Amino acid sequence: MRAMLLDAARTPLRAADVPIPEPDADQVRVRVRACALCRTDLHIVDGELTKPKLPLILGHQIVGEIDAVGEGVDDLRAGDRVGIPWLGWTDGVCVYCRSGRENLCDLARFTGYDIDGGYAEYAVADARYCFRIDDSHADVQAAPLLCAGLIGYRALTMTGDAVRLGLYGFGSAAHIISQVARHQGRRVFAITRPGDTASQAFARAEGASWAGGTDEQLPEPLDAAIIFAPVGALVPQALGAVVKGGVVVCAGIHMSEIPAFSYDLLWGERTLRSVANLTRNDGVEFLALAPRVPVQTMVETRPLEQANEALALLRQGKVQGSLVLTIA
Repeated sequence: MRAMLLDAARTPLRAADVPIPEPDADQVRVRVRACALCRTDLHIVDGELTKPKLPLILGHQIVGEIDAVGEGVDDLRAGDRVGIPWLGWTDGVCVYCRSGRENLCDLARFTGYDIDGGYAEYAVADARYCFRIDDSHADVQAAPLLCAGLIGYRALTMTGDAVRLGLYGFGSAAHIISQVARHQGRRVFAITRPGDTASQAFARAEGASWAGGTDEQLPEPLDAAIIFAPVGALVPQALGAVVKGGVVVCAGIHMSEIPAFSYDLLWGERTLRSVANLTRNDGVEFLALAPRVPVQTMVETRPLEQANEALALLRQGKVQGSLVLTIA
């Protein structure tokens, strides 16, 4: 099968012809139709996430059709349309798994990091961590829901009943979750890099009440903020923007160093927390909610063989919405 392989950090992906994988017990094999790019892919390529299996097939926002089922799989069958997310395997027996916090499992394995992902014609996955995808979204529109949507949704639930919601960084996740937030009656304030007028205009088009740069004064205080940009310096800025009792959620898997900040920014029962991965319950809830909003994902597509060019566009911040690889 065709695949794009990462051989080492900080090197381009290599086009290769590799054997079609066979599903083991409790696994399914999926013929990949679409795989959305994620900033986590960049963190892996750039060596900021330091322990990937190598060589590696990246990609963890996968949509496709099951074409083979391993022993022990009872609830999925060939022909089912499914999505494969970042969280790819957990032990199922640790204190985290047994308490509904499988996203924190110490032995967890991740798609496109520990397990070959979707920058290829086929992928195998643990059947437990495959989500059924209904026909409300086409393949390329559904793919970004598998991480940008799911992680954004988990982060949004951490903000409680906040009405005035700040989104720091308006990319793939923010453009999806802003739609959910407005559906829930919240007001969205989009905060971007200084001078990023394109992203600000995009945010306004998506219904943001206000959009501006990190160098601009917000028109009013926030009840909560979600930081999607991997920039640690945004943490004290966001804490300073939320009211007493407000929440700041760091939604990325990687972030640059957070600078020291004075205690008065945290005082007043403000909460600073991170979001790690996702649970299957997050997936079930969000994928049922998305058609009701309805979430409309704005996507740009590239063929599989242009994965390097697509990653470069993502790194340069030249993508509005989500960038998706299509696998013919």
